[in-house]
Amino acid sequence: MDIEKIRTLIELMEEKELVNLEVSTGDDHVSLTRHYEQPAPAMMAAPTAAPAPINAPAATDSTPAAKAGSVETSPMVGVFYAAPTPNDPPYVKVGQKVQAGDTLGIIEAMKIMNPLEATQSGIIEAILVDNSEVVQFGQPVIRYKA
Repeated sequence: MDIEKIRTLIELMEEKELVNLEVSTGDDHVSLTRHYEQPAPAMMAAPTAAPAPINAPAATDSTPAAKAGSVETSPMVGVFYAAPTPNDPPYVKVGQKVQAGDTLGIIEAMKIMNPLEATQSGIIEAILVDNSEVVQFGQPVIRYKA
């Protein structure tokens, strides 16, 4: 399915205020899910297979702590950006402590900027992809220290 057909489907979702849309044509299959963020709505293409849940170990407080050597993976195919704009500092640096929910970067998919948020608290050991690099679904992006 070409990108113009997908854009047309996205416009249809916006026009009809649809939350989910699945289309199959021959061997092509597209599943779109619209996620609402504050204040403007955002959309992203959902993978056809459900990702395996990430199990974070329980910590002594209410915030989960990073498992030794655990990673944050890309939730979609897109372009990873380490900062909001080329002139801004990156969201995170190696050695920085982050809390669950902190923005680690942005993944652009179909001209939609989707935040990559920490699913756990911890210290950044490595950023595994370069700025403006294309990332695949499930690809490790950030690794936490042990």
